[in-house]
Amino acid sequence: MGIFGAMTTAISGLQAQSFALENVSGNIANSRTTGFKRVDTSFADLVPDLPPRRELSGSVGAYSNNTATVQGDIQASQIGTNMAISGEGFFLTQQPTGNNAGARVFSGSTYFTRRGDFQLDRDGYLVNGTGNFLMGNRVDTLTGATIGSAPEVLRISNANLPAKGTTTVNYGANLPKTPLTATKKAGGSELLTGPLNTATITYANEATFLDQTVSGQSVTVYDPTGAPVNVQTRWGKTSNTVPETWSLYYQTDTPTTPTPAPATVRWVQLSNNVTFSASGQMLTPATGTIASPFTVDGVTTGSINLTFGMTNLTQYSDSAGTVNVNTLSQDGYPTGTLSSVQVGEGGLMMGTYTNGQTVALAQVSVAQFPADNLLKRLDGGLFSQTLESGQPIIGAGTSIVGASTEASNVDIADEFSKMIVTQQAYSANTRVVTTAQTMLQDVINIVR
Repeated sequence: MGIFGAMTTAISGLQAQSFALENVSGNIANSRTTGFKRVDTSFADLVPDLPPRRELSGSVGAYSNNTATVQGDIQASQIGTNMAISGEGFFLTQQPTGNNAGARVFSGSTYFTRRGDFQLDRDGYLVNGTGNFLMGNRVDTLTGATIGSAPEVLRISNANLPAKGTTTVNYGANLPKTPLTATKKAGGSELLTGPLNTATITYANEATFLDQTVSGQSVTVYDPTGAPVNVQTRWGKTSNTVPETWSLYYQTDTPTTPTPAPATVRWVQLSNNVTFSASGQMLTPATGTIASPFTVDGVTTGSINLTFGMTNLTQYSDSAGTVNVNTLSQDGYPTGTLSSVQVGEGGLMMGTYTNGQTVALAQVSVAQFPADNLLKRLDGGLFSQTLESGQPIIGAGTSIVGASTEASNVDIADEFSKMIVTQQAYSANTRVVTTAQTMLQDVINIVR
């Protein structure tokens, strides 16, 4: 049986090396396939049960080794919705099975992939190069909170971003200890005094009011419908006695033609009690905030917090005598339409709108397994879970890199080396078969 056993063993070697060559061939063929994970080949000896000192080296079996946990190079992409996973994990995807009243119907079976070349299709779905649809959680565009706990097939809506009325204006500035108003330049007092230091300023008194105050700059805020409201502000100092006091006004009626009536209210006082210590630090308002609605040309906003904080509004000497505004921002915006989508930090799908706002639209999910390399491989770079892989652990994609894709983890040079070794081993096994055949022929010749 020795000669026949040798021939059988050599045939198992031929089969094993053929199997290895097939894996090498597939790896080389997919060396440029996005997210591809090569398949290595391992060999195991198959030893018959024989008594001591009669053992045989045995035949051989070939087995596949998946490399799902081996990272491919992350390559930059010019497509904002492309993404790559840095480290372990898989994107969750589903496949469509048809349409129902114009809406996609999906199989309900979840598959996993490292192929992240996702792009928006005409219906707002994120689809990769093999036709698989990305899953995750939608995000509330107003609160930023994720919607639902279970991942779903993501569909980016092209609906307008709702307008947001301004609720807070952050204002930081230095008010000059001595404001150089037109009155002060003319040799008068820098203080806003008399009938001008009132709750409202009419058109009849506006010219004098402007001469005795300094500009606090303007900011555009938004009412609840997103209508813009331009708020012009002016500061007037009312006392040089510590605590030194200022009044803040905004323009409620902008210049019009024809000339307004003398009694038309042009400026409204927001506060007549903004005070500073001798060292220039703000004392009041104690909360650092003035809350008020604004009405400009008949358009009224909701209540807006004009927020200075406790240190952002100061009174230091300034030779220019003007208000030096260093912080002026607000949190409202008008409605806008979606202009672009890209993957942001942590796998957040960020939408940029025509109103200049960038908001989170969805959270991409990532799954990890107790045994990633025991997943079942499928066409199109997909994997499915098995009993051996364990259940997926799904979480947020903190390891996702946007505007990038993961390249194949195949090393061509390494595969060529494997191919040469495989070829040599295959040739050696054929020589064993040839030798065994020759020996059998010799046996036959003895009989003759």
